[in-house]
Amino acid sequence: MKVLLGIDVGTTNCKAAVFDETGKSLKIVSRETKTHYRKNGQAYYHPDELWEIVSANIKEAIVDYKHSIAVVGITSMAETGLLIDKRTGLPKTEMIPWFDKRAMEEAESIFKATDPIERFSKSGLRPSFKYGLPKLLWLKKLDSDITKEAVWLSASDFIAYKLTGEFGTDYSLAARTYGFRIDEKIWDVPWLNQFGLEDTLFPSAHLAGTPIGGVHNDECIGYGLSKGTPVAVSGHDHVCAALAVGAINPETVLDSMGTAETLVGSFKERPLGEKEFNSGLSYGCHVVKDRYFWMGGNPSSGGSIEWIRSQLADTQLTYDELLRLLGETTEGPTGILYFPYLSGSGAPKPNPYAKAAFIGLEKTHGKKDIIKSILEGTAYQLKLIQKSAEEIAEREITKVVAVGGGTKNKYWLQVKADVSGCTYSIPDISESTLLGAAMASGIGSGIYRDEQEAIEMISTQFRKEIKPNEEYLTSYQNIYENSYLKMEELLRTYYQNQLQK
Repeated sequence: MKVLLGIDVGTTNCKAAVFDETGKSLKIVSRETKTHYRKNGQAYYHPDELWEIVSANIKEAIVDYKHSIAVVGITSMAETGLLIDKRTGLPKTEMIPWFDKRAMEEAESIFKATDPIERFSKSGLRPSFKYGLPKLLWLKKLDSDITKEAVWLSASDFIAYKLTGEFGTDYSLAARTYGFRIDEKIWDVPWLNQFGLEDTLFPSAHLAGTPIGGVHNDECIGYGLSKGTPVAVSGHDHVCAALAVGAINPETVLDSMGTAETLVGSFKERPLGEKEFNSGLSYGCHVVKDRYFWMGGNPSSGGSIEWIRSQLADTQLTYDELLRLLGETTEGPTGILYFPYLSGSGAPKPNPYAKAAFIGLEKTHGKKDIIKSILEGTAYQLKLIQKSAEEIAEREITKVVAVGGGTKNKYWLQVKADVSGCTYSIPDISESTLLGAAMASGIGSGIYRDEQEAIEMISTQFRKEIKPNEEYLTSYQNIYENSYLKMEELLRTYYQNQLQK
């Protein structure tokens, strides 16, 4: 039996898991990702602290499988990164999270520096503060020499470096720097040079799952990883999850329900143009060969629920209490519109300056109604992405595979089904992102012949299926078309006007 180790560096938690070749989970370990904040709101991670968390997870996960791990695959939050000194191997900067907004001005300057559609056709992206390029420009503004003898690494790349001593990344994470051409799978040297950056600032990029080196970390070898064990950067966390549940073809769409929520689909590689640009979605190289993914997200989906848990009680509402309150709500729409823009709005009309809002509150509404309205608002926002994706795919989306912590909330799943009109299936996989990371590394190291063999060997079972409630489907559709879309446009226009003042 070959044993695979998956590592996930996530926004909320860092995890490690051991799987057998059939995808059976043998051991899963999780520790909180420690996020630090400054008084000005800047968020950051301590690189050494993050490595200590991941290292502890690895040690605990493999305790019963010492020297049996055949391959290591690493996935992570996509745009988070830092600079490492090539000479010393030490961090030159803190690790900047994807959601930190310090590089907003740099993103605006990048937007003005090029034709947006031309850049999109090469990168699959629009300018955003999230990406590596604006973060690097922000760092250079503080210290013009900061990038000398340095390499920019994603969180996955950093952990791979700590394990192997080698620098490398995969196509799906390289693209989230906004300095990579997905059409040619190379670093865009002329584009980077325009900002005073060299392509040597970035590691070599490969198809997800390709080993970048072997385990060379004495600490890890000491607690059970064999020296030379292949280590791969497995790619973007949401796309790894899509691989795990078999969502690698256009007919299957993934809904990753976490702090941020993302809808992910796939299609054969093709030139990107104005139609794809106008969709408001982002695109990139899939973790399996010859495919692109489309992606649209809500940065404050599960985050909205976490926020309201803290606001409606002196001490944070427990999940059990939250579910109890939802169980007391009347079935069907609440009549409240919630716009989940606590961290700005995502696809299909991204606006980092947008703010969240409740519309339609009455004095008869209580905690339970406000909580349910948040579930509805996040579902309406996801429907915006769904409709945009349907136009690109030229087919209706009717089936969604959902993963992540949000799938534990049966009320949320039912609201999603009712708003979207889709059947939601919940796979019998406890950690799809971790499994996808392990699978990608297994494909890259030859344990599986290709992605189809990996999916067939793992043969995902589904433990739950939620169908739309026909009684409320029409009501939700009417609210979406006649109320949500209109108010959403008004809010977006309002915040855009505020930006221009």
